[in-house]
Amino acid sequence: MLTGPAAAVGSFYATALDSFRLAFRGPFPAREFVRQAWFVASVSILPTLLMAVPFCVITVFQLNQLLIELGGADLAGAGAGLGVVREIGPLVSALVVAGAGATAICADLGARKIREEIDAVRVLGLDPVHRLVVPRVAASTAVALCLNGLVTLTGLAAGFAFSVFAQHASPGLFAANLTLLTGLPDFLVSEFKAAVFGLLAGLVACHLGLRAHGGPKGVGEAVNQTVVIAFMLLFLANSLITAAFLPLRG
Repeated sequence: MLTGPAAAVGSFYATALDSFRLAFRGPFPAREFVRQAWFVASVSILPTLLMAVPFCVITVFQLNQLLIELGGADLAGAGAGLGVVREIGPLVSALVVAGAGATAICADLGARKIREEIDAVRVLGLDPVHRLVVPRVAASTAVALCLNGLVTLTGLAAGFAFSVFAQHASPGLFAANLTLLTGLPDFLVSEFKAAVFGLLAGLVACHLGLRAHGGPKGVGEAVNQTVVIAFMLLFLANSLITAAFLPLRG
């Protein structure tokens, strides 16, 4: 029998496989999905906006400084589109979903676990994974997709304002060169990244929340573990997806 880290990894994979299997078993808990999507969005939208602006402005500032030194200040829009669409959008979405949404999900399920509500669901003949985990994972994925679009739009707007008003770039050239290095395929890859990040964050949060024990202290420990493990998985997934899709862009 596996023990230690191997058992923890195995139990996480078991939760993930059960979630994928039960996601296609009807009836889908649509009402719980809508409730959880609103819940995750409500705790994620404001942190997303607060993180998107400084992340994007700092990145655009560094890129513009490099372009100015190379004599290519007119390409500020291309640099902003490259940085915001390809990396900053899904990265900020991942950090917020894992740091705000996933921790809220874990705390909710952990509280239900120590109050024995999960056992009560099993006594009623219902599968907690189907009724509780599946809608939360789906909601986390859907909200991450929406947040990525929000970060991209906010980041490009902030980059435009900073480049034009602070670094005196040409508004027309900024807009004209915005799609010079990025296009629809890059945005679709960005959305795919955000969906994977949301999926992983939701799975980690639900898995640790359902296995919380030891009272309120155990719930707090599960929330802390959610942040650490989710961040590790998200950065690993980001590296793998980037390495897989970047050669396809030539």
